[in-house]
Amino acid sequence: MSAAKTKPGRRARFKLTRRRIIALPLLLLGIFILAEARAFDSETITTLKLVTRASGDAPAVGDIRLPTAAYLLTVGLLFIAGGALNLLELPAARWRRLSLILLALCGALFMPTVIIAAAAGDETNMTTILAESLRLATPLAIGAFAGIWCERAGVVNIAIEGMMLFAACFGFTTLFFLRGTALPLETAQLLAVLIGVSAGGLIALLHGWLSITFRTDQIVSGTVINILAVGVTSFVRREYLLSTEAGAAKLGNIALPFLSDLPVIGDAIFTNQPIFFLMFVMLAFTHIVMFYTRWGLRTRAVGEHPHAADTLGINVNRTRWINVFISGMIAGLAGVWFSLEATGSFNDGMTRGAGFIALAAMIFGKWTPLGAFGAALLFGFSESLGVRLQMVGVNFPVQFLQMVPYVVTLVVLAGFIGRASPPKAVGQPYVKE
Repeated sequence: MSAAKTKPGRRARFKLTRRRIIALPLLLLGIFILAEARAFDSETITTLKLVTRASGDAPAVGDIRLPTAAYLLTVGLLFIAGGALNLLELPAARWRRLSLILLALCGALFMPTVIIAAAAGDETNMTTILAESLRLATPLAIGAFAGIWCERAGVVNIAIEGMMLFAACFGFTTLFFLRGTALPLETAQLLAVLIGVSAGGLIALLHGWLSITFRTDQIVSGTVINILAVGVTSFVRREYLLSTEAGAAKLGNIALPFLSDLPVIGDAIFTNQPIFFLMFVMLAFTHIVMFYTRWGLRTRAVGEHPHAADTLGINVNRTRWINVFISGMIAGLAGVWFSLEATGSFNDGMTRGAGFIALAAMIFGKWTPLGAFGAALLFGFSESLGVRLQMVGVNFPVQFLQMVPYVVTLVVLAGFIGRASPPKAVGQPYVKE
């Protein structure tokens, strides 16, 4: 035991811990921000607009005007201090507490700093950015909830991307063929959403049939479904949609009573489309069911210790079947967002990897609905940031700006989530003894 201890007079080895991995780029970023601050004079002002107009009868809220150089100088010094303290990892408790506070503060200031630096000397609407971030986070959050339902029961579901694509295709195709009938547009849209959700559920049953009944490797099963989705949806689009005018009306906005009249956020957030609001319904529903109901307890038991759950009388495979089916319907809801709510059209591969980013959000959120929603909001904000940087005319290739959400996904998964422990029995087929 004594040989393992550091001998007197010998310096402890420098260990590359997770905090130090985060601290080093933070320190370099602080130095870069200080260098950028020198490019602006003291008269350069960046305006953060909270509203573009008053909401209802509410008075308009004043703009926030920030001196760009002073703000960047302050943030740069803060980043350097946070990076240096976390790089040193001083043993005293007060220094450890201060370094963690600085790290959290730097994380909160990162995105606003990028926006202020990009819009230096101009103005940008922060409420619009928040609303756009929530809108772009909608399919990611709903897809993450689908993953939670499936993986909490012990079934890996990388087929969320394929389920989304099937739902987007068949939901839009249904609306396309119903809009020329005598049905009112709202009824046709509701039927299209239901068909899309059902398509996601049916594909989930295929995943369950392969992975639960036949005990196929669940990663292989999900990959097959993703490949199948690309081929089938491309065929449907080529044969039935390209030959005619393939545009359709998007789902209309809904104004929530009282909430839509709130200043600043009322018109931007609480006047929105239905699947956007269903994201919050699914958040509450998933959280309550998973952690406050008997079914949620059984689901988590099946995902952690299926043999123990079986001895208590829980039908493990039936529980997994039901959760996989629910997961598919939720993923279908995320899919119809693309074709019926966001664009009013269908294109090949239009989900663009959203199912995989949703899985990253689920892992980042440690298989909890609230954590997954926060991660989805981060990824939605990063995508909104890429769009905003293009709008303010950042001199950078547009292809690189479109990579922002995917780069953020890689960085978060590689260095920021810490130890993420999935359910112990996830990916393991259950055979009743």
